[in-house]
Amino acid sequence: MKVIINQHEHELAAGATVADAVAAIGAKPPFAAAVNTQFVPKTQYAQHALNEGDRIEIISPVTGG
Repeated sequence: MKVIINQHEHELAAGATVADAVAAIGAKPPFAAAVNTQFVPKTQYAQHALNEGDRIEIISPVTGG
């Protein structure tokens, strides 16, 4: 299925989860994830199923000032 991760199209297997999306881009902690603008707790990454066309944002904090 096709999903959008951080504004780039990716092909994931049917039944993919947020954990699969994180792995697809090789995200390194710390980061937060949202699917279709809804925050997904880290404890739910492996259970939160994705659907065709979902928009996933994986965001790392920025420090400094």
